[in-house]
Amino acid sequence: MSLTVITVIVLAAFGGAYLVYSRLLVRTFALDDAKRTPAHELNDGVDYCPTSQGMLAAQHFSAITAAGPIVGPITAGLMFGWLPALLWIVLGCIFIGAVHDFSALVASVRHKARSVAEVMREHTSGRAYYVFLTFIWLSLMYVVVAFTDLTAKAFLAKDPVLGSIGPGVASSSVMYLALAFVLGVCLKKGLKTRAATLIFVPLLFGIVWFGQKLPISLPQFGSLGQHRAWELLILVYCGFASVAPLWSLLQPRGFLGGWFLYVTIGAGLLGLLFGSFFFDSGFTTTYPAFLGWGTGAKFLFPFLFVTIACGACSGFHGIVCSGTTSKQIDKEGHARAVGYGSMLGEGIVAVISLACVMILAKGAKGTPDAVYAKGIANFLRIFGIPTGIAVSFGTLAFATFIFDTLDVCTRLGRQIFSELFGIKGNLGRCLGTVVTLGIPAYFLMGATGDAWKTYWLVFGTSNQLLAGLTLLGITVWLIQSKKSAWFVGLPMAFLIATTMTSLVLFIRDAFASAAGLQARQVGVVAAVLLILSVWLVVEATMAMTKAASRRPAAA
Repeated sequence: MSLTVITVIVLAAFGGAYLVYSRLLVRTFALDDAKRTPAHELNDGVDYCPTSQGMLAAQHFSAITAAGPIVGPITAGLMFGWLPALLWIVLGCIFIGAVHDFSALVASVRHKARSVAEVMREHTSGRAYYVFLTFIWLSLMYVVVAFTDLTAKAFLAKDPVLGSIGPGVASSSVMYLALAFVLGVCLKKGLKTRAATLIFVPLLFGIVWFGQKLPISLPQFGSLGQHRAWELLILVYCGFASVAPLWSLLQPRGFLGGWFLYVTIGAGLLGLLFGSFFFDSGFTTTYPAFLGWGTGAKFLFPFLFVTIACGACSGFHGIVCSGTTSKQIDKEGHARAVGYGSMLGEGIVAVISLACVMILAKGAKGTPDAVYAKGIANFLRIFGIPTGIAVSFGTLAFATFIFDTLDVCTRLGRQIFSELFGIKGNLGRCLGTVVTLGIPAYFLMGATGDAWKTYWLVFGTSNQLLAGLTLLGITVWLIQSKKSAWFVGLPMAFLIATTMTSLVLFIRDAFASAAGLQARQVGVVAAVLLILSVWLVVEATMAMTKAASRRPAAA
């Protein structure tokens, strides 16, 4: 089947959803541009600041789109075939993921731009607030574990034709972070954004070529090996990035990473849509559409849905929506483009990633970074870019998207740790960072083989469950406000049922006779997550029951 046809159908589905379903959500929430948003009411010029719809949508899109919609679709496509993965990405984005992001953003705006955890506390109980924070913190741990291991693998990547390209990607990544720091200093000194774009964006793409000319290879470091040594260095970077001023690294790194994101999306879409005009055969699906209902112990339900986490729905997005984006919404109506529209954009990233699987031969295998890099290199052929540079670009883009997630997750993790234990100031920042990175370091150093394979499904499960619990809190708020809640209640029920089933299966496998240490560790954490989620469901049910019992008296 032609990828051009598939791409047109997907774009039409997303366009129709934005034109029709998102408008229904706007009417249901009764968004009113005449209402003053927290960005205006609490405007301090720092955290609360009215921002134009276009600029905020671009900022939000860059913040939520990282390696998740790349790794998940590729992994699930290789496991189950591309058709079920494609269906879940499209339907999940339209009816679950985009609804979650939009609703979380609106709920935060209506609660003075407070976090989803604080919304949960207001409408359930103080206990639910701390349970929810604990759940979020544990979920972030698995993001750090999985993405750190994937980055280290990208730094050691080898191509059958091009040879060892990983050390060159590592060199480009180091230069990328250094370039971001220099950009931050220049912007702090008064360099205008337009001038910064003209100077630093060409340098950004220049390091793709230069990195392969100056590769970095680490020594073995004894029993650790290069893989684990890179993981430790990446965690050290995350520690520094989590306590560094925003202007010095995270903001300029996000600016440069955004260019990588937009270029890869544009290259992917152009390749999919117009490949047939440049090549006789164009791009067609060669990988099987369906490989069966399960592979080994991994059944399509629930593992397809938790493997493709960020590509269809992500609880992490709710943290971004209520953490920074809600403080910058200029008008309530902008939530439609920023919240719902940006998630559809992430769905397009997921479809492009899945297309990298579709063009593989039957029986082909590979790590997500390698599959993605080769796929992007194929799509870049329409521009006449040499294969070696194109593969290096794809691998560096993959690593860049992971960096965009790692340092943000570390910062969020140490902030939540400080909030949970009431430790403020420099002590809270340092201790929160050490603990937030110490636990992933323990798991990674004790792992055998590819740690990301062991922990990815737990990450996806916790991420999807976080989205379900966020929708649970929004459902309670809507019911207490005597408003329709079906459009969040149905996705919430599906996500919680799917993810709890996954957790139960993890726990069962962890205590099987042949289970190893890593499986048992996964089982213990899965049990903790299951207990926390059941606790939150009970708290929410009690709150909804109280709201229902008060209705006759109020009438």
